[in-house]
Amino acid sequence: MSIPVKEIRERMPAIPLLPGCYFFRDGKGTVLYVGKAKLLRNRVRSYFGRQDRLPWKTRSMVENAATLEYIITDTEIEALVLESNLIKHHRPRYNVVLRDDKSFLYLKVTLNERYPRVMTTRRILDDGASYYGPYTSAYSLRDTLNLLNRLFPYRSCSLDMEKEYERPCLDYHIKRCAGPCIRAVSQEGYAGIIEQVTRFLEGRPGEVIQNLRGEMRAASDALEYERAAVMRDRIRAVERVLERQKITNIRQGDIDVIGFAREQDEACVQVFSIRGGHLLGRENFILEHVSHEEDRDVIRDFLQQFYGRSMQIPQALFLPVGIRGAELLRLWLRERRGGAVTLNVPKIGEKRRLVELAGNNARQGLQDHRLRHLDSQQRAQVALTELGEVLDLDEAPVRIECYDISNIQGAYTVGAMAVFVSGLPSTADYRRFRINSVAGPNDFASLQEMLTRRLKRLSEQRAEEETGAHKESDGQVEADVLDSWGVKPDLLVIDGGKGQLNAVLEVLANLALHDIPVLGLAKQREEIFVPGESRPIELTERSEARKLLQRVRDEAHRFAITYHRTVRTKHTLGSLLDKVPGIGTKRKVALLQHFGSVDAIREAPVEALASAPKMNRSVAEKIKEHL
Repeated sequence: MSIPVKEIRERMPAIPLLPGCYFFRDGKGTVLYVGKAKLLRNRVRSYFGRQDRLPWKTRSMVENAATLEYIITDTEIEALVLESNLIKHHRPRYNVVLRDDKSFLYLKVTLNERYPRVMTTRRILDDGASYYGPYTSAYSLRDTLNLLNRLFPYRSCSLDMEKEYERPCLDYHIKRCAGPCIRAVSQEGYAGIIEQVTRFLEGRPGEVIQNLRGEMRAASDALEYERAAVMRDRIRAVERVLERQKITNIRQGDIDVIGFAREQDEACVQVFSIRGGHLLGRENFILEHVSHEEDRDVIRDFLQQFYGRSMQIPQALFLPVGIRGAELLRLWLRERRGGAVTLNVPKIGEKRRLVELAGNNARQGLQDHRLRHLDSQQRAQVALTELGEVLDLDEAPVRIECYDISNIQGAYTVGAMAVFVSGLPSTADYRRFRINSVAGPNDFASLQEMLTRRLKRLSEQRAEEETGAHKESDGQVEADVLDSWGVKPDLLVIDGGKGQLNAVLEVLANLALHDIPVLGLAKQREEIFVPGESRPIELTERSEARKLLQRVRDEAHRFAITYHRTVRTKHTLGSLLDKVPGIGTKRKVALLQHFGSVDAIREAPVEALASAPKMNRSVAEKIKEHL
């Protein structure tokens, strides 16, 4: 039934006092909002009373609505299910909706096949297979699959199992598959493996271990000691996994713990799936259109949408706050599960600790989500702000310079300086250095030579400013380079640990540049060493400051390696040409400029060599003979 909003007051008596769903559309027919009601007429009437008593979001929706439609259902639970389906289909702008819910992944066990597979899918079909999920992260789902395949040797191929093959694939040899393709396992034996997989996914790992122990004893009694050893190793692997997943001593059966965080118009819900005290999975879900909605309503809408498509309904839900319509939601969940479901809001103890832990993860998940949707400049600013706070600087660094040394056992030693301005590479400011005063592999001395050359101009410039003197340029260095050398960096990053950091601090002391912040970034654990601190600073892998430092360090390393390779190649190639009789410096330079490399010279025909600048046929033939 469709009613124009302008006529709604006159036609209100025609709306039935029955359960159902209603939705508002705008003038273009787009669904603006979907709701459910125990009594449709009463619920619709609430939208058209005194507008000043309505929340801002509701007033805005009514003002933009052109028509109202409603669908009658037999029960309020049916209305709840229909509402969830309509929200998923239309994604109305005034409803709280799961972001990207159409792309949720599920884990599928193809029980409808002779030798079932475990695979991922985005579609749930009525095909006799078992489905588990939903998962929001393809990465976490791949981790789950890798874990399962390490524990249980099921097949992951798409071969036609009605045929029997002569040779198995690599998975069989590395014990990641039982080999049903060559009939190395019976259909009944393979079915036992799949049963273990489904029990593990359903949160019954104790039954898996008990079953494996029974198989181990049976194999041992039958003197099949090799098979018994395989079962023993599998038991140990499952127990190790369960020990890592142990998160609580609560023995309430299947539990989902709900964590919640919100910011502006988005919210994040973290779902901990705990089975038998073990955390079997956790997923982040982003919700949109949450501004002007209370936490309890946002969480209720999430539960309704999430468990409307979840394949496993737990016995209990631990919630951060109470929700409206809890009894109706509980009855619906009970109907979906086929058993009782409780909704708890823990206040103290272990249960509350779990809710708070899930909430902390939800806050981190929302932060990660928002960072992913920033552009490179915005993300760089977040990283610079964090870096300034971590290093206790007066303000976030703008110009960051990173230095790296590259050599092979002290030969062809070079240095490189990469520069980031406002968190982004400034390649025009990059510099490279040939290390001249250091013999052998001595990174500390090489760093000191490079930093001295880089900062000497800045030191002299400061001394001139202090004395009021002005030193004329001798014309050997271009003005723009002098200006670049005179720029003060906001932060020096040294590729290395305490030793490299101390070497650079000596240079800064000698040049009276004590006010330039400096840190050493060690590769092994990405530890940050700063002056005056005995212990390094360790940032989390999610830290934007850490990611920025890694990018700066990697860029300096890349630049140093590239320059070192160029220097080494030129020296090696030049040495090869030096051995050719009749090739002097001018001919060598002319050949390299003309052909680009010794490899190109080597591959060029005699005629091409003879026609090159400063060449003749006699010398060309000698080059071909030697190269």
